[in-house]
Amino acid sequence: MKPKRLSRTVIYENPWVNLYVDKVQFPGGRIIEKHHILEFEKEAVAVIVENAQGQVLLVHAYRYATNSIEWEVPAGIVEPDEPIIEAAKREAREESGYETEDHELIYTFYPINGISIKENGL
Repeated sequence: MKPKRLSRTVIYENPWVNLYVDKVQFPGGRIIEKHHILEFEKEAVAVIVENAQGQVLLVHAYRYATNSIEWEVPAGIVEPDEPIIEAAKREAREESGYETEDHELIYTFYPINGISIKENGL
């Protein structure tokens, strides 16, 4: 048996992220009155680019939320109907200026999977 949503309250919705509060009944009957859900309407991709010397490409990213400039792998939103590998190539090129080759999908996951979903994930 899976958890069952009993009700949903919309807190915030926009094209980037939605925030909901669900009332959820878990197996065994336990009810959580306020289970927060972040829904991301757009898929994202992160790119690990390694050169022949084993060095990994990092780019500077300005992050308002942490008031910092961070070193990160190139990443961004997947455009509608864009294949994941094409999005990875594009993001690497847009953020670093480098063309990349020999691509392979390594892994897919839900970040913060206890509270986040892709659109229509529940």
